[in-house]
Amino acid sequence: MTNAAVTNAAVSDAAVSDDTDEVLAGVGPRLRRIRKERGATLAGLSEATGISVSTLSRLESGLRKPSLELLLPIARAHQVPLDELVGAPPVGDPRVRAKAIVRHGRTYWPLTRQPGGLQAYKVLEPQRTSEPDPRTHEGYEWLYVLSGRLRLVLGEHDVVLGPGEAAEFDTRVPHWFGSAGEGSAEFLSLFGPQGERMHVRARPARS
Repeated sequence: MTNAAVTNAAVSDAAVSDDTDEVLAGVGPRLRRIRKERGATLAGLSEATGISVSTLSRLESGLRKPSLELLLPIARAHQVPLDELVGAPPVGDPRVRAKAIVRHGRTYWPLTRQPGGLQAYKVLEPQRTSEPDPRTHEGYEWLYVLSGRLRLVLGEHDVVLGPGEAAEFDTRVPHWFGSAGEGSAEFLSLFGPQGERMHVRARPARS
């Protein structure tokens, strides 16, 4: 697997990991809130669930990692769905909860959650001086520039994309991209073997 493919996989894995950590971190305060709303004490909840007071207290303070073995009896005691304890978003919730991830100097905001499918990111490419180092990997990639200027080296082509311009390419062709000129570049990246293709609209890079 090439560096580019590893980066995409690492960003996806990091996004999933960050989402999981965020969900787990919110369980303790939610358990405490639900218990207090019902006027229950730790001792009373312990008696109803068979879970020790110390374990319940550590769960609520975030010192004990929640598990199904612990959460299921608590959900039954409070007579609430398990989703209410872990704070899962409502089914069909259309909102994208993106969290920034930094990889190799670039900042990524994941816009999709489709492991193995089309991946979409908003990317911030900082201004930096680096020589093109084209790489290859399986798949297709689509770039749409939101702001700044993005240089794309693709095989024998060397082009610059400006705001509102887009490019698509087979990632088996050696490619590299980075900011062009002064300032950073912000763009959307769609990476995957499937999806609707955009048309190339770019101008040659000036020598």
